[in-house]
Amino acid sequence: MFDSFKAARAWLPNSPEFDDAALSEHEDVRSKKAFPYDYSFMWWLDRALRDGASSVLDIGGSIGLHCDANCRYFRMPDAPKWRVVEVPSVVLAGKHLAARNAAAALSLSESLDESIGTPCEDVWIAVNAIHYFEDARPDQLLKKCARRPQHILLSQLPLYNGEDFVTMQKIGEGAFAPVHVYNRARFIQDIKALGYTLWDRWAVQDRSMELRGYPERSFPSFTGLYFVDSTRMFKRCKPLPS
Repeated sequence: MFDSFKAARAWLPNSPEFDDAALSEHEDVRSKKAFPYDYSFMWWLDRALRDGASSVLDIGGSIGLHCDANCRYFRMPDAPKWRVVEVPSVVLAGKHLAARNAAAALSLSESLDESIGTPCEDVWIAVNAIHYFEDARPDQLLKKCARRPQHILLSQLPLYNGEDFVTMQKIGEGAFAPVHVYNRARFIQDIKALGYTLWDRWAVQDRSMELRGYPERSFPSFTGLYFVDSTRMFKRCKPLPS
């Protein structure tokens, strides 16, 4: 239990965290197969693209696996521009892969601030990623971006009913990383306050958090959330009740 990434890193052994090319080696499997927790995410991404979205900012999207995986399951209209923000070693691996596969629509960046500071993409996605960034709460990023996205898709989020805190996770052999855990109500309300409607929410049953000695900080599933700019409401369906 920590109150900041700085405190967690001071306690942890030295680690490259996610800046380790070996951690992206298993992503080839993820890009070729959909898992149960993928389907709600894929459904709403498909809907956003059909609604006219033409560009995606993929925060923590590894080597572009979400772009590759989704192309296998539904037809993306007119090859949307897809930008991934990742750590340097993963960006390098992703650029080699994109060049080999002639993936012209895929680009990769090491700078989240730079990516949101330029004219922004129509859709923001983050799958099992945003909580590993030290300063990347979606509401904070939205306040800084040049143009806010129309759709925000967040999946595999550690949300629960208690106070925010930081803990740590072993992510590979000799690799550890701090991780945020967020208060559910505050996390959602902070995004809604910026002009978004929570359109859907789902439990990610494949992931859970158990902190030994802290049962009140443990929870049985992670969460997926889909927000839509409140000025761009879908015409033939309704959002979640407030």
